[in-house]
Amino acid sequence: MIVYGRNPVREALRGRRTVHRIWATKNAARDEWLVTSSAPVTVTQAEEIERRSGAATHQGVCAEVSAYAYADEGEALSSPEPLIVLLDQVQDPQNLGAICRSAECAGATAVVIGERRSAEVTPAVCKASAGAVEHLPIARVRNVADFLSEAKVAGVWCYGAQQGAPLAYDAIDYIGGAVLVLGGEGRGLRPRVAAACDALVSIPLRGQIESLSVSAAAAVLLYAATRGRT
Repeated sequence: MIVYGRNPVREALRGRRTVHRIWATKNAARDEWLVTSSAPVTVTQAEEIERRSGAATHQGVCAEVSAYAYADEGEALSSPEPLIVLLDQVQDPQNLGAICRSAECAGATAVVIGERRSAEVTPAVCKASAGAVEHLPIARVRNVADFLSEAKVAGVWCYGAQQGAPLAYDAIDYIGGAVLVLGGEGRGLRPRVAAACDALVSIPLRGQIESLSVSAAAAVLLYAATRGRT
């Protein structure tokens, strides 16, 4: 896999993956983290980096890295008082990346995505996450509703975000294990997934437009859930 952008490449060097080779422009190669890189760095033209990465937003650097290793869903649920973000058919790589960035910054235990009709960890997701995917466990599950059932058996409460739900997001005490469930762009939670949650919560909207993006909603819920956590 080729990852691109300064933050994604830098975090790949710091993370669990093996970085095989880096390409950088002359200016980018002067950065200290590239000068001291454990992976070989080839200085080249920006056009070559864009050709390899397939993106104009490479910021002068790209790297060949090992394939992304997804986490085991059971490990996330076995953590003490886990804080898990579960995504129900979120398909936009930019949204998945932004959610992973917020989750990692908020100290979430893991992000869980479905195996079907969901964005995967791609170079675009790595870029949108600013490299957060290199440090955050991400698990894939065959069935989102079944994962919620497993979470309940493990003693973890499950809260779904749904526009118009009567319970406000900040009325919940998220202390202890919690799964925050968010639905796909424009569709929200599927009925079976919503029914599998312990409670549905909403974020008040006081402006003129109808909804937050799923990535913005995830950030709001994550930081609400971290109140009182150490």
